[in-house]
This record gives sequence, structure tokens and C-alpha cells, in this order.
Amino acid sequence: MKKSKNDEFVFLPLGGSNEIGMNFNLYGFGPAHDRKWIVVDLGVTFGDQTTPGVEIILPDPSYIEPYADDILGIVLTHAHEDHLGAVHWLWPRLKAPVFATPFTAFLLREKLRDADLLGEVEITEVPLGGSFKLGPFELELITLTHSIPEPNGLAIKTPLGTVLHTGDWKIDPDPQLGAPTDEAAIRRLGDEGVLAMVCDSTNVFQEGSAGSEADVRTALGDLIKSLNGKIAVACFASNVARMDTVIRAAQACGRKVSLAGRSMHRMAAAARSVGLLEGLEPFINDDQAKHLPENEVLYLCTGSQGEARAALSRIADGSHPHVKMGSGDHVIFSSRVIPGNEIPIRNLQNKLADRGVRLHTERDTPGIHVSGHPCRDELRQMYAWVRPHIAVPTHGERRHLIEHAALAKDLQVPHAVSPRNGDMVLLAPGQPGIIDEVPAGRLYVDGGVVTPENGEALRERRHAAFNGVLAVSIVLDGRNKIVSGPQIRGIGLTGDDEYTLDDALDDLCEEAESAYKKLDGDAREIDETIESAISRAVKKAAFRIWERKPVVETTVLRI
Repeated sequence: MKKSKNDEFVFLPLGGSNEIGMNFNLYGFGPAHDRKWIVVDLGVTFGDQTTPGVEIILPDPSYIEPYADDILGIVLTHAHEDHLGAVHWLWPRLKAPVFATPFTAFLLREKLRDADLLGEVEITEVPLGGSFKLGPFELELITLTHSIPEPNGLAIKTPLGTVLHTGDWKIDPDPQLGAPTDEAAIRRLGDEGVLAMVCDSTNVFQEGSAGSEADVRTALGDLIKSLNGKIAVACFASNVARMDTVIRAAQACGRKVSLAGRSMHRMAAAARSVGLLEGLEPFINDDQAKHLPENEVLYLCTGSQGEARAALSRIADGSHPHVKMGSGDHVIFSSRVIPGNEIPIRNLQNKLADRGVRLHTERDTPGIHVSGHPCRDELRQMYAWVRPHIAVPTHGERRHLIEHAALAKDLQVPHAVSPRNGDMVLLAPGQPGIIDEVPAGRLYVDGGVVTPENGEALRERRHAAFNGVLAVSIVLDGRNKIVSGPQIRGIGLTGDDEYTLDDALDDLCEEAESAYKKLDGDAREIDETIESAISRAVKKAAFRIWERKPVVETTVLRI
């Protein structure tokens, strides 16, 4: 395709810039009024204490949805949830074909099957190192290393220049499973000329390199060999190389391996579908594990981040139907603490310790985990290979992106642009920079329903979580006389020895009754008017008592 004088090449992150997770990146080519688009990754992030009841958060595709017919494809760099976890939620709003390598495609199909979308979504499997064309975009997969099988960078070639979109990566010369970083392909791109590199910023503050899975294999093998009693190893299920390491270490010590957690079983099936985890003894089931001597079993568990329903949390609670651990047993955390998960992980580890379980973490046993993201030495090496004209940091919080841009400038990259979600970056032609700002928000999966970020239900839930709830009821007869009440029940509100909660509620009942008696005869005929007047009075009195504004729900009953 030849370029025209009105063509522009733009990058638009709608998720994953100014945050770690929820990656949703768009590349557009053509005149401003008639661009063709490709989507690179479509992932989720997860709720926290600020989103009560919400576990999954999606990027909001509202900006690009009107242009869905111009989306030529959704290209997935790898199978982590923050890169593909939103596809089955948002595909019905975009309806573009999906391109992925075999391992990633296997896991995507499982999600689509659960969402009853498997027959609708067109999935093209692209081999490692493969190339394909989507309109003005020529795409080539570049093999990289990360903490999951088949991670890919993406060379995006257009008439206005080439972008290397790295996805998640590090430089591991011995990743244990899969090929090492394709240095030759990256150098070739650099020699051909790279307009821009859109690059992972996760570990930009860490000097040195992330470390190799080969070193983890040695450290975990030595640790497992030294332990007696039952052993559980918690790691990210997606890290199949780590699974392989743990399984081989267990077998070397005469232990059978039992998988604990749905994600472990799913990832093992995906790995075997592409020829990984070969040459290993079969896993044993829960019942077989229960009947083995303690020194002959190892559990490979989900739940390293303290997830409430994961296998390890249920073990810590004593509620797992098959796995019981206590004094003399060991749990190995072969994982890092994801920022924001510190409290649930600490609670999990305290519960295990209270059962007498010995804990082994990277802090006390160095080398049992390495990151899947590049540290500063690896970033320097990648920039030396690629030599881009523009650095576009992504996959990081604001501080990560700014630091990454500064590092790129120190490495003599001519231009660096650090976009926020919704910032449209002009890559070519002319001076690179942010040329537009478009809507970029979040959608919450609340009870299986996709809702707006600031939807009423979550606002009320947050309000109730921080301020409490007062439920008021009043019973009236046919002449609008009070038959019973007002009665008030408080949830999430406190009292003390001098002014108990019961005393406070009694005072609020008096306020509610007074508010009702102030209404004239006509107003007493309308339930909504009564409820509004009582709620206002109770809220005002509650603020005087607690300096809070609880949710007040008033119900009028008539007999």
C-alpha cells in the first residue's frame, strides 16, 4: 500500500498506560477522518478495596466502538489475563477477527466456550515468528521471553514506518521452556529502521536484569530437596516453565504432584496442547494424594496473591475438601507480590503460619522467583538493538512511564512520548507527540453484568461501605396515624459506653417521628413524600452523631 499525503500513523492506548494491567492498545493508519485500526491486546485488571463486590475491570471501548467496522483485527501478544482477559467480554462490541499463537489461542477458546462465543469469534492461529497482513499493516511476530509460553513482540510495518510493540518481555538466555529472545530478528528490525518502540516499563526502576528461569530451577530444586513433610508450591499458573521446574524437582525427590486449583489444570492442558510439559510423570488426583505418605506428595497451587477462592486460601482456612496442611508442612511462594495485594497475601501467610506451616518466600530464600519484565540493563540492551526514533513507554504507572522516557533520552533516543490512556500519539509524519485526547475509562463486571465505572450500584456500595446504612420503617393506618415505629436498624455504625448505638438509634427514631408529624395532611397521603422527609431528617441527625452520611432507606407500610 502506498502512502498518501493525508495519511497518519497513530498510537492510542485505551488501557495499560498510567497503570500496570488492562492492556488495550490501538494503532491507526490513514487520514484522520478514515483510519483503519488494529487492536493489540485486550486485557483486564482486578478490583480492590475501592471497588467492593467487583473482581474484574475492563477497559471501556466506547471511543472505538463506532469505528468497529474499521478494526481489521485484534492481535494478542500473549495469554496473560491483563492482555487477553477482556476479549470474551468486549468482543461482541468490536466483532473483529482475532490473531494469536497456538498456546494463547487454546486459552482464548476456553474462555469463549464458557461465554458461549466459541462459534462466533474468528480466530487465526499464527505460528511463532509468523507474519500476516491486515490492510495497511504488515505484522511480524518476534519471539521474546516472559513468564508464560509464546510471548511475542509485534513488528508493525506501515508505509510511514515500523513500530516494535514489545508486549511483556525480558531477556532470558535460558528460559527452560520455549525459545530464547530472537536477538537476530530484533537486530534486523533495528538495521531496517524502527520509527517507534512501544515498550514495557514495569521494572524500569530496577537496576540489573530480571534473572533467568534456569537459576530458579536450581534454587527451587535445592529447596524442595531439603524439606520433609507435605509441600505446597504457589506460583502463577500461567508460568508453565515454573510449573515444569517444580514438577521436575518433586520427581527428583520421589514426590508425586497434585494440581490444586482450576487455573493449574487449565494451564497444564494448554501447555500439553502445544507440546510442553512432556516427559513428566502423570499428575495424581486429590484422592490419590490423600493416601500417599507426607514425604511423597507435592501440591502445585493457585492463590499466591491471596485470592479468596483460590486453592491456597482454602488450604489456609482449613476449608479445602482434599488438602490439609499443618505443623511440619511447607508452603513455598515462588511468586512476587503484585502491588495492591500486600494485605490479602499477608493475611494468607498469617493463617498458614497459625496452622504451623513453614513459609518460604523470595525474601528468606533468594532465587526461588524471578520477574518476567525487563530491568534497566535489559532495557538498555533492547534500545541498543532497536535504535528507535521515538520511545513510547507503556505498561506502567505514571512514575514508571516518566522514568522510562528519561532513560530513553539518556540512551540518545531522539523523541520520547509518555501517553496516558486516551492520549492519541502521532508517530508519523512530522513531529511526534500527543495530538488528541479521547474518552478512556473502565467498565466493571459486577455480578456477571458489565456496568459503567461510576454506576449507581457501585457508588451506593462504596458509600455504604464507608458510611454505614440506616434502615427506617414506619407503619401507618388508613387515617395516616402511626401504628408502629418508626423503627431504625443500623448497619456498620458504632456507639460507645457513654452513648450506645441503641441510644443513637432511639434518638434517630424521634427525629423520624418528628419529621413525619411536621408533614401536612396531603403530604401524608404520598409514600414517596413521607420517605423523603424522614430520610432527610435521619441523615441530618446521623451526621450530627457520627459526622458521617450513612445510606438511609425509609419504607412506609400501610395497613
